[in-house]
Amino acid sequence: MTQPRLGPIGYLRFAWRLLTSMRTALVLLLLLAIAAIPGSLVPQTSSDPNGVVQYKAENPDLAAVLDWFGVFNTYTSVWFSAIYILLFISLIGCVIPRTKHHFDALRARPPKTPARLARLEGFTTRSSPTDAALAIDEAESLLRSQRYRVQRYDDPSGGAFSVSAERGYLRETGNLVFHTALIGVLLSVGVAGGFGYSGQRVVVEGQAFANSLASYDSFLPQRFFSESELVPFTIQLDEFDAVYEEDNIEAYGAPTDFTAHVTTTMRGQDPKQQQIKVNEPLGIGGTSVYLLGNGYAPHVVIRDPEGEVVFSQPVAFLPQDSNLFSVGVIKVPDGLEEQLGIRGLFYPTTFPLANGAFASSHPDLRDPTLTLEVFAGDLGLDNGQATNAYALNTDSLTEIAGRNADSPTIELKSGDIAELPNGLGTIELLDIPRFVSLDVHHDPSQLWVLLFAALVVAGLVTSLFVARRRVWVKAVVAEDGTVTLEYAGLARGDDPRLEEAVADLADRHIERLKVDS
Repeated sequence: MTQPRLGPIGYLRFAWRLLTSMRTALVLLLLLAIAAIPGSLVPQTSSDPNGVVQYKAENPDLAAVLDWFGVFNTYTSVWFSAIYILLFISLIGCVIPRTKHHFDALRARPPKTPARLARLEGFTTRSSPTDAALAIDEAESLLRSQRYRVQRYDDPSGGAFSVSAERGYLRETGNLVFHTALIGVLLSVGVAGGFGYSGQRVVVEGQAFANSLASYDSFLPQRFFSESELVPFTIQLDEFDAVYEEDNIEAYGAPTDFTAHVTTTMRGQDPKQQQIKVNEPLGIGGTSVYLLGNGYAPHVVIRDPEGEVVFSQPVAFLPQDSNLFSVGVIKVPDGLEEQLGIRGLFYPTTFPLANGAFASSHPDLRDPTLTLEVFAGDLGLDNGQATNAYALNTDSLTEIAGRNADSPTIELKSGDIAELPNGLGTIELLDIPRFVSLDVHHDPSQLWVLLFAALVVAGLVTSLFVARRRVWVKAVVAEDGTVTLEYAGLARGDDPRLEEAVADLADRHIERLKVDS
């Protein structure tokens, strides 16, 4: 048999019907879940740019392939966006015609009573103790009390009176709510989420930062972000408390609690004393502020030979292990005869090793030591290129204090002052405050996603537990005047309790007829 040929319009219609089928929507939903897996296995530029840099450094060959496929930007990649958009179109194509059909069904009358109820499920009969018309009146009242939509179909000349009833349209309503809410989730993430941003900032005790672009150490805006969306507020780190395990020898020194005590100020409002914990973010100005990390920021003061201060500020040192052994870089571009670059190692609780080196035996400040290697020369800050504040390029520098210099490595305790080589001046470890790393996250889609997610669950539960069924009660008058009541039902979908429901309807109906008679 020769199949008719499809023209361009025919192929378009076929593709549209295929795309807007529920089976295709389910397949696309599964593909979207699978496509999201790389985003959880590989660091993402949007949430962990430093992790991406480190991953590329550790896996250069694999990173090149992943970068070509856009895996480091999974959720904005072409292939993920294609699945996302196709799923969006598919769901809309499924929901709109089904919604129209559902509204038409809600306005339609229940169908006529079948001529032969015995062919249907749960068929049963009873003898009526009362008149046929009155029996059907009572059946109609009973069905209405059970939230059925009812319609009378009487045929007095044929000796038959019946009522048709149906219920369970809430099942299809729940199904439509479920799919519509899925569209809402996609819209919320794809559109409302595009107005969000995330930024990271290191804050030292006693310091504050304002919610402005210039204040962030790193900032990642979404595609629709504008600077006007930054709500003006400030966060000052008053104190950082860290609690470590002291009793359990097997977990000695392990952190048990971190608390950042902060003062927050919204424009035009009074300051507030608040806290930030690891699993308890701070909500302010429509943003969530998370506590990501912490460490020490030794406050170093450098003076020239005349005693004038040329550098004085806390410098965040990056922790390298669980005992907060940390490394940091200090750069002094001005104020001395030569530019200085200093590479520092910090030990909160100093433990001397057999080879003469140090290690940290506890993360708390019990016997802190700061060791410094000093380099002089050109820091490369005047060539217009950006530099990493946590790295020191020594290509244009000469080591003047350290392992490869005539002067030994400088060691400082809190409050110590040491001479810089070549008569450059002095360096002092003034004190050792703590710092915290904060992540400021603004996502306008969160409330909408929560709302639509609740609707998804509500719609799914409704569609699973509401049974859609039709039932009929028919009174047949025999030639001798006796009345026989017939009951039957028809399931619209899975309804394992249909026969039980029909039998219960018959029993209740007969009981009411006996009471009335």
